[in-house]
Amino acid sequence: MLLSSTTLRSLYTGFSAAFQGGFSGVTPQYARVAQVVPSSTRSNEYGWLGQMPRIREWLGDRVVNNISTNGYTIRNKSYESTIGVDRDDIEDDNIGIYSSLFSEFGRSAATFPDELVWPFLKTGFSTLCYDGQYYFDTDHPVLDANGNVQSVSNTGGGSGTAWFLVDASRMVKPIIYQERRPFSQLVRMDAPTDEVVFNRKEYRYGLDGRCNVGFGLWQLAYGSKQTLDATSYANARAALGTMTGDYARPLGVQGNLLIVPATLEGAALRVVKNQKLANGADNEWFGTAEVMVVPWL
Repeated sequence: MLLSSTTLRSLYTGFSAAFQGGFSGVTPQYARVAQVVPSSTRSNEYGWLGQMPRIREWLGDRVVNNISTNGYTIRNKSYESTIGVDRDDIEDDNIGIYSSLFSEFGRSAATFPDELVWPFLKTGFSTLCYDGQYYFDTDHPVLDANGNVQSVSNTGGGSGTAWFLVDASRMVKPIIYQERRPFSQLVRMDAPTDEVVFNRKEYRYGLDGRCNVGFGLWQLAYGSKQTLDATSYANARAALGTMTGDYARPLGVQGNLLIVPATLEGAALRVVKNQKLANGADNEWFGTAEVMVVPWL
């Protein structure tokens, strides 16, 4: 292939098309549990993560409730990935493999938030959230009807493989995916005067972005390392179903998404997808939650 600015521009167009095809050809899983929050600065503060006040009958003057501010800040991080194409491969028309490579490159870009969100969810047993407790903890502070602090749990404890039950039906999610600049634009370094082309006869194509993840409302998620069976699942549903905000306001949380790694897929299906138990009796938990198998767990 004769190298020229026109040839390199056409090559970049083809690589970009393959990249965009891979990017749009996959459906990431992270959005089921992560609220995507656009960011326009180096970091975002999430003071609103405290509980909103309840609605009351209007008698006399309004009662002004100050929303609690928790000083929970998520700072954006920078990420990049770059592919190098040898000039000899282009001159020798040996570029067929690169189309598949750039398609996979696009897929990786689209699913990169999964690589952040799901491993981060697993850290919830040992990572603090906005109220100063571990995200999955036994003593989250919540005010009861009399204004006294009580401890609330959203974990089953245990020491086995982690699984999670969440309410995925709301706009607010258990995880915050903060996006400063998306990973959607492929850029090139292929001018003859570029140092890498001159010194290494290599054309480079890359992408970069800025983002980070953090924890949202802990009341929307339950994490457990107990054996996944009917008993532990029932405990998870009961814990989420009785969640309240401050002053005993019911939150109406429903565990509708059971999230497991591949090693627990069979157990999850037995708990919520089998209509009958092993003894022939009806399974009371049949159909109560969707099962999501997450490779990144």
